Amino acid sequence: MTLRRTGVVIPARNEEELLPRTLASVAAACSPEAGVTGAVSVAVVVDSCTDGTADAAHRAAYELGLQLHLLETGTGNVGGARAAGVEALLDAGAQWIGNTDADTVVPRNWLHTQLQFAAAGYGLVLGTVVPDAADLTPRHLALWHARHELAEGHPHVHGANLGFSDRAYAAAGGFSPAAEHEDVDLANRMKAAGVPWVATDWNRAVTSGRSQGRAPGGFSGFLRQLPG
Repeated sequence: MTLRRTGVVIPARNEEELLPRTLASVAAACSPEAGVTGAVSVAVVVDSCTDGTADAAHRAAYELGLQLHLLETGTGNVGGARAAGVEALLDAGAQWIGNTDADTVVPRNWLHTQLQFAAAGYGLVLGTVVPDAADLTPRHLALWHARHELAEGHPHVHGANLGFSDRAYAAAGGFSPAAEHEDVDLANRMKAAGVPWVATDWNRAVTSGRSQGRAPGGFSGFLRQLPG
């Protein structure tokens, strides 16, 4: 599969503090030094924000030299925000979409790994995500790792580390406008549509370990449920 254009989608709600760090990691992962060639566009979807997230995105993208699509929406849910970002990049000609979150740091090999799987014929790549150890107590970090498999063929789906082709997205009907678990829903529909997929730990991302997230459930919801 020869890809002419690649995109990255990042939904953001009140993330002016953490978003620049995310964009810096994405910029590094999109660089020729990381093995990525060709144009990469980054869509930051500023959804229902009441802080300076949009300005932070502009400043960071300018400093990093990113091709930024800044979208401002009032959907109020992560599924709708992700859908808006994907549609914008598909309209711009993207054939592969990498997805992460505004409180996440992706590794340098993040996008290159996804594109290698795409070249091998996969339409969906499910990556792993771990919480930032600095945000958790040693006990909570150990409990989290005890309940998560970090290996090839893992069972997890994370919107913070997800990639898919334009054809896979069309086959599944796109992200649903859901407040949580929109990533799992989309992955399940892609699998049901017969999209070739792979679950990998090769490009593990690190996300915020905060217990109060921007979505009702998801990663932060799991962390809240850990016993004290």
